[in-house]
Amino acid sequence: MESNDRSEAEDDELRQGPNRRCIATGAVMAKQNLLRFVVGPDNMVVPDVDGRLPGRGIWLSPRRDVVNTAVSKRLFAKAARRAVNVPEDMAERIEKLLARRCLDALALARRAAQAVCGFEKVKAELKAGKVAVLVEASDAAADGRDKLKALAPGVAVVDVFDAAELGAVFGRDHAVHVCVAPGGLARRLTAEAALLAGFRQDRTP
Repeated sequence: MESNDRSEAEDDELRQGPNRRCIATGAVMAKQNLLRFVVGPDNMVVPDVDGRLPGRGIWLSPRRDVVNTAVSKRLFAKAARRAVNVPEDMAERIEKLLARRCLDALALARRAAQAVCGFEKVKAELKAGKVAVLVEASDAAADGRDKLKALAPGVAVVDVFDAAELGAVFGRDHAVHVCVAPGGLARRLTAEAALLAGFRQDRTP
């Protein structure tokens, strides 16, 4: 029986759209906040990070420990009601897929002139109120990060990438401070980064 003591935030989340249940934790959430898996014709469990693969979905909370639990306890087979093949490194595969999607969104924003990097450029964009997402390198110095965050109340902050990963997007060795203008790419980046965060918690301050 479901509890009646959910928070208002949880109720709001459940009203967002179609909900699914995590096979490991039992949590019910809007499906965009969960990871979807399908079983392929070869009985291999495949992470469907695009949400487009055919087949009955199997859903997990987007956290490394939850994925590892599902693998070790054979929960995918239980959910699929048949024998399935699951890669032991499933969590690592998911992290790479999610990271690639996030960085692709950031690269698209850069090409569309919706993303800039560099402390002074980001600072100017924040002061002008033109920022939807502030992206800070996870290995950045606290001083610079804190100064920009102070200018960004209400702005989403993404800090799941290191400076080398961000630099690759902008064609340089390192990028520490990045911002993205409002729009669809900013919303996509925020959503993808939220999923990735559960796999990189040890990398965030």
